[in-house]
Amino acid sequence: MNYVLGIDGGGSKTVCVLMDDNRQVLGRGEAGPSNYQSIGIAATLKSIKSAIQEAIEITNNVKISAICLGLAGAGRAADIEIIKKLIQELPIVRELQPANFIICNDALIALLGGISHDVGIVVAAGTGSIIFGRNHQGKTKRVGGWGYILGDEGSAYKIAVAGMQAALKAYDGREISTSLVEDFKQHLSLTNIEDLIEVIYRRGWGVKEIAALAPIVDFAAASGDEIANQIIDNAVNELVKATSTVIEAIFNSESILEVVTTGSVWRGRCKMQERFATSIVRYFSFVRVIYPRHEPAMGAGLLALQSL
Repeated sequence: MNYVLGIDGGGSKTVCVLMDDNRQVLGRGEAGPSNYQSIGIAATLKSIKSAIQEAIEITNNVKISAICLGLAGAGRAADIEIIKKLIQELPIVRELQPANFIICNDALIALLGGISHDVGIVVAAGTGSIIFGRNHQGKTKRVGGWGYILGDEGSAYKIAVAGMQAALKAYDGREISTSLVEDFKQHLSLTNIEDLIEVIYRRGWGVKEIAALAPIVDFAAASGDEIANQIIDNAVNELVKATSTVIEAIFNSESILEVVTTGSVWRGRCKMQERFATSIVRYFSFVRVIYPRHEPAMGAGLLALQSL
């Protein structure tokens, strides 16, 4: 029996699953974020170590044949080599002595986990965003994944920022009124919306903390707020545009194409996935938008099994 570890290192959390070669999950561990571009190498390694320890603690020293880590922020070959060397030096990894060690971008494992095979498209929109596709010939296309400053359109971070900007513009009188002003005040226990300055600039908040405010916009949109709905529609339009780019680059209409949506923004109340599906199918009738069949960490496990 072969045993592998599949690790999903994202911008909000790190998940590790222990799997056997029958694809059965025997253990699971969860820790903090591991996007080293956002939180640094030391914090990334700490999260990965903790997730691995929790996943294997219930087993009796099984031999790990392969480890696959899908890591947010690891899009370039140079990034992957740096991270690979550092992770292989972790004491817990050295003790496990896996014969195969794979590091890839987290979009690939989200595709494998979400669709259960490696042909299709994943539209990942959580803390950040990236769209990744792979066709039957093995050709791949990535769109986005440029981080919260240069990209991440359609992500929870960008939705949250747009929501706060809209609230402040409404407060200024530059835009029409929106319930987001009171929503942010109530959620953050602010006396005045001006106190957002202290929250965002002086508390040392990072990408993860700001992205966690996206549900405020989602709830306002679901409640009918016009400005909040514009923000959600803009996010959907960006993700549709990016997905269309992938489809046009590497796919044709000869067969049904599954597009899996993964990440926190799709789980809100404002039916963002339904809006996305309606729009993308209008352009590409052969597309079928689905929710993930399995979590990305299991996709990493499947990729680890493929390496044996």
